[in-house]
Amino acid sequence: MKPLIHPTAIVHPEADIGSGVVIGPYVIIEASTSLGQGTRVDAFAQIKSFTSLGQNNYVYSYACLGEAPQDIKYQGEETWLRLGDNNKIREYTTLNRGTPDGRGVTSIGSGCFLMAYTHVAHDCMLEDGVIMANGATLGGHVHLGRQAVIGGLCAVHQFARIGEYAFIGGKSGIAQDVPPYMLAVGERARLLGPNLIGLRRAGFSREEISALKKAFNIIWKSDLTHVQALEKAGQDFKGFKLTENLLAFIKSSKRGVVSLQRTPEQDESG
Repeated sequence: MKPLIHPTAIVHPEADIGSGVVIGPYVIIEASTSLGQGTRVDAFAQIKSFTSLGQNNYVYSYACLGEAPQDIKYQGEETWLRLGDNNKIREYTTLNRGTPDGRGVTSIGSGCFLMAYTHVAHDCMLEDGVIMANGATLGGHVHLGRQAVIGGLCAVHQFARIGEYAFIGGKSGIAQDVPPYMLAVGERARLLGPNLIGLRRAGFSREEISALKKAFNIIWKSDLTHVQALEKAGQDFKGFKLTENLLAFIKSSKRGVVSLQRTPEQDESG
């Protein structure tokens, strides 16, 4: 099936346009780009050079994909933005390319939903199924795990990691790593506990979720030292995949992980 390109669109002859692609009015597609089969680009969107999209992506009006990174050291080198399949990129979203000093590529997995006015900076990595609500912003080199959800108007500090199936409440500021399977919220985000609803919806077993809850209490609510708590949780829940992933994430953190949100009772007691 031939691509359907509106006569007002500007498509560079070196752009690789797959079968069944739909390009709307006043779209600009630059050289060194590729749009996979079935992808749709709505009116006034821009696909800049060194950008590749897989199959069946939907880029809504006024989104800008593949613009140069907002990094003062960048001098026009060839770096890339790469998207997988079946992503939805809503209005006014901006996705920047990587940097030579970073990964050289900003990568978006498959099945992601980036709502209006979201921003993904240079060298970020978004795994499959990520959701970013309206106005959420990622600094450079951020890594979002599978199925992570970032609430509206959130800001994530550069180099921070957010683990798989984590849920970040709206208007939160993320300055450190958020472990997988956790809920976090706040101006400087703090942990609330495991993302129980999200984990149940994802089909994780009752046994896995129960082990994760108990491990969470050991790590963040016991009187053990950090090292002792991690060791005990590892011993008590060996073989439970969610808990093992949680422990591995914490141990590999370079920025440190966000702390537990204190209750009013805890604040009063000092």
